[in-house]
Amino acid sequence: MATEVTNNVPETEKEKELKEDAPVDNGQTKEEPPASGEKAEEKAEGKKSEPTPPKPTVHKANFEKDVVYLYQFSRTPLLPSTSPYCLKVETWLRLAGIKYENVEHHAKFRSKKGQLPFVELNGEEIADSAFIIKELSEKFNKDLDAALSPEHRVVSHAMISMIENHLSWVLLWWRAKYPESVIKGYQVNLQNALNTRLPNPILNFCYKFTSGRKGLKKAKAHGIGVHSQDEIIEFGKNDLRVLSNLLADRPFFFGDEPTLLDVVAFANIAQLHFIDKEVTHPLRDAMNESFPNLVGLVSRIKERAFHDWDDICATLDLNAHLPKPPKETKESKEGTGPAEKQQVPEEPEKGKGDEKEKELEKEPEEKKEKENEKEK
Repeated sequence: MATEVTNNVPETEKEKELKEDAPVDNGQTKEEPPASGEKAEEKAEGKKSEPTPPKPTVHKANFEKDVVYLYQFSRTPLLPSTSPYCLKVETWLRLAGIKYENVEHHAKFRSKKGQLPFVELNGEEIADSAFIIKELSEKFNKDLDAALSPEHRVVSHAMISMIENHLSWVLLWWRAKYPESVIKGYQVNLQNALNTRLPNPILNFCYKFTSGRKGLKKAKAHGIGVHSQDEIIEFGKNDLRVLSNLLADRPFFFGDEPTLLDVVAFANIAQLHFIDKEVTHPLRDAMNESFPNLVGLVSRIKERAFHDWDDICATLDLNAHLPKPPKETKESKEGTGPAEKQQVPEEPEKGKGDEKEKELEKEPEEKKEKENEKEK
């Protein structure tokens, strides 16, 4: 019968010594290889490496808290913005009394949705004019429609939809159909607007080709572009008539204070009203002749929101509403204050030059004296 082999063999003294010297796995972490450089110093001091902060997702990295940074198109000599949506947002910001700053970007930036305008607030981007006004209204508790009744809110929503989804497309169609009239009608200087050295004739040609073609495609996709010119102009007149009837003889659509509907109407009708008189536009002429109360609305919103309108159009300053730092004046007249010390360029030392000239004059005299002494 086979016997089972067991391992109960007595250990020798050598085996006991080897077991005692072997490392014991007691659940602790094993020793890591020594670190080098700054990591070794941090480990020695017991410091933890700080995680790298995430990159800012906004263009204005050094933003000021609760300041709205507005990105829009450049100014023109006749209108603060040729975009009704940009003018809508800036007008609302001014009427709401919210601190904002335009960012000069020469039309190089777009929102994540590919649009202008957009704003940045406290490191976050808000795109689309409707969402911009909605979120800023909630953030700053500034609602221009706060006093409206439910019935007026319904009317306001319907009229804004008509303006932005119908009347604004009539305006877009005209701009796409007659891009030359857009440049002339708003006195647009593309070289300044885009901050480029290319001559304006080339830029104007590119604008006519690209903007006109793209605009007409958009108008056809919308549906308004498939109609004739007379039909499209009639659409626009009907929209203006509806707005004129709703406004009646009131200063604003719902009373004595402007609301969001007044802002949207102003931002779009102003695109017609301020076209240069040398450029013909049937809707501008129809508004002046048949709907003077709409012209009055534009004037009232302009006076209330844009007290610096003339400065904007004259200087094309995006931030004409912000205080400018005082200019340092140089006072040079006596009695008016300490004049600035002007550094006069140092002239070459005259003394050294005179000494050299004297030495040169003395040299022949000394030679003559030495020769006389030799002869003696």
